[in-house]
Amino acid sequence: MFIRLKKNRAQSTLEYAILIGVIVAGLVAMQVYLKRGYQGKLRESADSMGEQFSPGQTTYQSTTSTRTSSSETAKEGSTVTEIGEQKSSRDSTEKLGEASKEKWF
Repeated sequence: MFIRLKKNRAQSTLEYAILIGVIVAGLVAMQVYLKRGYQGKLRESADSMGEQFSPGQTTYQSTTSTRTSSSETAKEGSTVTEIGEQKSSRDSTEKLGEASKEKWF
């Protein structure tokens, strides 16, 4: 009777080992497809972001102008200066170059 029980235990161990081997082989075979799916999603996300900023293809033009009005009066050996109105304005333009001219390394 003990010999029969020992035989069944060995058979169960062998069945579990074969089952684990089949599962591992399936996972190894699926690895390529899982990797491709992940890379595809990553590329899709990167493509949906659109064009990115490139400092080499950007031109920037800026103009700053300042206006000040002042008056000076001289009285008995001293000079008085009055600063009236001060205005400052800044005008700027930024243009992006074509991305097709850019070299990617």
